[in-house]
Amino acid sequence: MNARALISALGFPLQAPPVATIAFIIAFLAAPAAASDFKGVVELFTSQGCSSCPPADAELARLAEKGEVLALSYHVDYWNYKGWVDTLATRASTSRQYGYADTLNRKGVYTPQAVINGLDHANGANSAAVRALVEKLAATGQGLSVDVDAVYDDAGVTISIGPGSGEASIVAVYFDDANTVEIERGENAGSTITYRHSVREIETVGMWAGAAQTLRLPASVLSAREGSGCAILLQLVGRDGAPGRILGAAMISGAQGG
Repeated sequence: MNARALISALGFPLQAPPVATIAFIIAFLAAPAAASDFKGVVELFTSQGCSSCPPADAELARLAEKGEVLALSYHVDYWNYKGWVDTLATRASTSRQYGYADTLNRKGVYTPQAVINGLDHANGANSAAVRALVEKLAATGQGLSVDVDAVYDDAGVTISIGPGSGEASIVAVYFDDANTVEIERGENAGSTITYRHSVREIETVGMWAGAAQTLRLPASVLSAREGSGCAILLQLVGRDGAPGRILGAAMISGAQGG
């Protein structure tokens, strides 16, 4: 939007706008466009069989509700031998966490682990540490730097990605908005926990090579998953498939998708 159009949109006469209006217009036009509606992406790796995880699950739910970051919960299956089989765990979630371990040069994995923007990690129950990493990465140019938008309608999902540099995968992450689980055995026996944004499936739906692009997915990707939402991640992925830095992100909520 140019200055003349903005003056008109604000309802001021074009001939002589007030000085304060001119100052506002200059600041508006000079401000950088936000690359994403989200300040960052927080991916929590958790388990219903982990006694340390409920505080992290509650923090993830808080982040999902607040909406400043794109918050996703991946239930891993490597604690299933401890007396309770996690009802939301998938092998794909476990594999993703091990992929991050390779990317972050870690020798092993743990729960609850929160990975921020695919670049760093913290204990998911430590809300201050998670928040500090989100802020640090955003302040040092390692936040979400590429515009990503996703819109769902009867015709399907339209994904729009802005220009940038390099190459990245376009990853669709399908999740349930909320699941309430009564845990009968294991370390959390007797607990009833509501999990937010639990990931059910992950798939690569395209590639991005730096130029602005738009792609469409059929409506069935969400209509066949009643109550599910979809996160779109623009993410660097290694030759071995290990996930890396997330450049941009968008989300279609479960309410929209259902």
